[in-house]
Amino acid sequence: MAELKARLQADLSAAIKNRETVRMASLRMALAAVTTEEVAGTTARELADDEVVRVLAREVKKRKEAAEAFDGAGRVEQAQAERDEAAVLGEYLPRQLSDEELEGLVAEAVAEVSEALGSAPGQRQMGQVMKVANGKVAGRAEGGRVAGFVRARLQG
Repeated sequence: MAELKARLQADLSAAIKNRETVRMASLRMALAAVTTEEVAGTTARELADDEVVRVLAREVKKRKEAAEAFDGAGRVEQAQAERDEAAVLGEYLPRQLSDEELEGLVAEAVAEVSEALGSAPGQRQMGQVMKVANGKVAGRAEGGRVAGFVRARLQG
């Protein structure tokens, strides 16, 4: 069993014993999402830790988007509940990269693609640079944020 999934299950048991309702609900939803991902496709399989992190990141993103929607509709209590759930799930995600760290990784990715092409990459090679950059970032920054840094690097 994936180490992170086991940790989620252990923390869920502790939350149930301590009657922490927000934590309990958040972890149940996260484990349900992980299980759904495991049985998706033609055969059931066990997810590795990096795949579990991807599922958790997707769930955090959903909670943040829901909170924004609730804020826009004037439903402050529901928005706060979504933010609380996102905070609980965020504890299981790796530390996010700072702008400087991300800039460095993007520079490395551009250099690798440049070396492979034999010339400096332009906007047309953004996909190639993104592929290399996302491999280096490994879930420690949102894709849109990475794309923004890549775009800025290729233009400047």
